[in-house]
Amino acid sequence: MENAEAGTRPWWKGAAIYQIYPRSYMDSNGDGIGDLPGITQRLPHIATLGVDAIWISPFFVSPMKDFGYDVADYCDVDPIFGTLADFDALVARAHELGLKVLIDQVYSHTSDEHPWFAESRSDRTNPKNDWYVWADAKPDGSPPSNWQSVFGGPAWTWDARRGQYYMHNFLNSQPQLNLHNREAQDAVLDVMRFWLDRGVDGFRIDALNFAMHDPELRDNPPAPASDKPRTRPFDFQLKKFNQSHPAIPGFIERIRALTDEYEAVFTVAEVGGDEAEAEMKAFTEGETHLNSAYGFNFLYADRLTPGLVCGALAQWPDEEGVGWPSWAFENHDAPRAISRWWKEDERDAAARMKILLLASLRGNIILYQGEELGLTQVDIPFEQLHDPEAIANWPLTLSRDGARTPMPWTGAVDASFGSQEPWLPVGEENRARSVEAQEADDGSLLKATRAAIALRNANPALHHGAVASCRAEGDLLELVRAVGSQRIRCLFNLGRNTLTVAATGKVLAAENGASFDALPPFSALILEL
Repeated sequence: MENAEAGTRPWWKGAAIYQIYPRSYMDSNGDGIGDLPGITQRLPHIATLGVDAIWISPFFVSPMKDFGYDVADYCDVDPIFGTLADFDALVARAHELGLKVLIDQVYSHTSDEHPWFAESRSDRTNPKNDWYVWADAKPDGSPPSNWQSVFGGPAWTWDARRGQYYMHNFLNSQPQLNLHNREAQDAVLDVMRFWLDRGVDGFRIDALNFAMHDPELRDNPPAPASDKPRTRPFDFQLKKFNQSHPAIPGFIERIRALTDEYEAVFTVAEVGGDEAEAEMKAFTEGETHLNSAYGFNFLYADRLTPGLVCGALAQWPDEEGVGWPSWAFENHDAPRAISRWWKEDERDAAARMKILLLASLRGNIILYQGEELGLTQVDIPFEQLHDPEAIANWPLTLSRDGARTPMPWTGAVDASFGSQEPWLPVGEENRARSVEAQEADDGSLLKATRAAIALRNANPALHHGAVASCRAEGDLLELVRAVGSQRIRCLFNLGRNTLTVAATGKVLAAENGASFDALPPFSALILEL
C-alpha cells in the first residue's frame, strides 16, 4: 500500500526545504552582498544535505528599506543580486542537482517606488487609483482609523498629492495593496505566472494574512493585559480589522487555480498573529487552497518544551480536509534557536537533538541557512544595524540582523563568503563553525544533519506518517509516527537532567548517549517498533 501511495503523493508532502537569505549566502563579485551566482556556486552543499527544495528570500528590484520585502519590480532581479539570466542559471543548476526552487512572493504590499504606487498616488481618477488602500482623513485631520504598523507608529501616512492617507502595515515606504480590487489581484497573479513560466516549483507567500483589510476601516479594539512586554504601539491592539479579512481564502482559491495549471507546484503561506492556527487551516483547507502554511509556534518561543511540540502537532490532525503543516525552528526574522533556547555550554549537544526532533515532525520541515552548522545569534552593535525594526525599537527589539549574518564557508578571515567587508559581520563564534571545519569532523552537526534528513527520507512513518501519539511528561517528549505497517517511536530529553526510560525496538538513531534505559541531557532515541 505504501508503494502504491508513493506514486500519487506529491513531492512536497513531507519535504525538507532549505531557506536561503541571498544577501548572506555567497558573494560572487566581492561587493559585500551575497547574490544569485553565489547561490548557484554553493548549491552542491545544499544538495548534500538531502533536502528536496530551496526557498530563496526576495531578490527582486527593491530600494532595500526592508531588505527586499519592499518590492519595486516583481518581475526582475535587483542588480545587487544579479540578472534574470543568473536566476535562470540558478534554476537550471538546482534542477540538475535534484532540488526544487521556491521563491518568495510579497502580495500584501509593495515599495512606494513601485510604478503601480506612483500611478495610484498621482490623483484620485487614474486607472490604478484603487489599487492601494487610500482613505480620507477624519474631520480633525487625524488618520482614518487607529491601526498601528508592525514597525512602530500609525499604519497611515498622509499624501498631499491625493489629499488622503495611505495604509501600510509595515514601513511607510511599504504601501498596502488593495487586494479587494480584482484588477490588483489579476496583476499579482500575473506576477506568479511570470515566475512559473521561468521554471520555479513553488512559492512561499509572505504575510498573507495581511493581504486584506476591513473596508469599513473600523478601529481595532485594545488588547487585553498581558505579561509580555509591549515594545510597539502594535502590541496594544487586537489586530481585528487591519488584517485577517474573511475574503482572503477567496483570493487564495484564485492562486490555487493558477498553480494547478502547472504540475507539482507547491505553495506555503507565512501566517503570524493571534489567530494563526485558525487562519492557517482556512488558507490550506481541502484541495482548492494552498498546500501548506507555517506559523510562529517555534520561531519566537523562548523555550523548547515537550508541551510546545505536542500542542503544535495537535493543531494538524491527520484528517480529511485538514491542511498539511510546515515547521521552522529558525528563519531570517527570528533569533537563532540555539541562542534562544540554550545556554552556551548546552548548545552543541542540544543542536544535535534539535535536528533529529525537526526531522521527526509530521509536515514539511524548513531549515534556515547555517542551521546545519549550529550558527548562533551574532550580537550586532547599533552602529552596524540594518534592520529597520531593530533601529526603530532599540534596544528593546532583538535585531533580526543577528540571524542574517554571512554564511561561514571556511575559517578564513572573510569566512570565504567572498568579500573582505561583508554587509554584516560573520561573527567569530560562527567562523569557527564553518562548513570546511565541519566537513573534516565526523562528529560535526553538519554530518548529523545529513544523517537526520537521510533517516527521515528513508522511513515513511517519519517522512509523511501520522502522529499516532505525542506525550509530554516533564522534560520527556515521546512521539510515535505511523504509516502502513511501520511505527516509529521517538524519545527526546529536552532537559538538563538524565531521564530513566524503558525502551525496546530497532535503534534507527541515538544521539548524545541515549540508550534503552536512559536519556542523558538533550539526547534523542529513534526506534522502529
